[in-house]
Amino acid sequence: MSKFFCNKLFRFLSIFLFLNSFISPVRSSSALAAWALKNNGVLELRTKSNTKLKAYFKRANNLYGDRFWVDFPGELQNPRTLKGNGPIKEIRLGKPIKGKTRLVIEFNEKSDLKPLTWRMIGLDENRWRIKLFSSKLPFNTIGEGLVGKGIKNINENKNSIYLKNSNHDYFQLPDVKQNKFSVIIDPGHGGIDPGAIGIGGIRETDVVLEVSKIVKKLLSEKGVKVRLTRKNEVYLDLPPRVSFANKTDADIFVSIHANASRGKRRDINGLETFYYKGWRGRFLAKRIQKQILKVSPGSPDRGVKQSRFYVIKNTKMPAVLVEIGFLTGRIDARRLEKTAHRKRIAYAIAKGIIEYLSKVG
Repeated sequence: MSKFFCNKLFRFLSIFLFLNSFISPVRSSSALAAWALKNNGVLELRTKSNTKLKAYFKRANNLYGDRFWVDFPGELQNPRTLKGNGPIKEIRLGKPIKGKTRLVIEFNEKSDLKPLTWRMIGLDENRWRIKLFSSKLPFNTIGEGLVGKGIKNINENKNSIYLKNSNHDYFQLPDVKQNKFSVIIDPGHGGIDPGAIGIGGIRETDVVLEVSKIVKKLLSEKGVKVRLTRKNEVYLDLPPRVSFANKTDADIFVSIHANASRGKRRDINGLETFYYKGWRGRFLAKRIQKQILKVSPGSPDRGVKQSRFYVIKNTKMPAVLVEIGFLTGRIDARRLEKTAHRKRIAYAIAKGIIEYLSKVG
């Protein structure tokens, strides 16, 4: 079985749009609440919040055409098959095993699919969408249930899919007490030390500096005082970073990095966050890890871990080091090379920081 996106687990949620009022809702114990395959080729899903899902793609064989399917927790009570149109042969909803629901989209021949370009776009805890085929192909919308309200149309091929404008009104960060907190953001590597070099020559130093600057901007807009250990492409050794942080009255220290696997294996992807010791460090790491996973569907959760990295071991305040993906990984590198995804990651880190400050600060 060929699994979509390198056999990796998807954290599927869903997207809200208005559907025709005559379509009856999905009523079952399944985590799938509603779905729609729109005439622009976009599949939209709504599930219970924080649902863990798996998505797959398989090429045609003697019995079936090309198939994309999603498995949801919870058992569907009413298996059914819906007739397709245009590039879609049929859509099947069933229970492959006890306690599971499966939504299968089977394509007709010569649909000219490009599954390696497919990207699941997350909007919040239970809203996602993925574009499966070109809107140039004639197709009438098929769906069940109300998948949402009033979400603006989004063009998946533009960077604006993640942050609609400079005011960040698409992703709304929670409020935090103004002018009370101070944060040190440490963009890893720099200058003669580019860090990891990934697919297509993408450099860690460039990625993390851009992400760090966006985090600073987002937090500053919320009234948090933010300092960067480096603001441009210069080399900075580890002791000066720690010294800079320890001379401030910062509440936390967050070092931002990107990973690389030995042998540059493209099948290794994932996100992880490290802390040195203490419940505050662990709590901060868990908050950030939770948020970056939300904006990186399909990239494995490598967890929150203890480590003795110099910059988090020697800083006086609670400190974490976050690895935002593998520049050598097929999934992560394709995302991190795009400014849109860097904005998403920055938003997630900023949200994790604010959640920590609101709870602990």
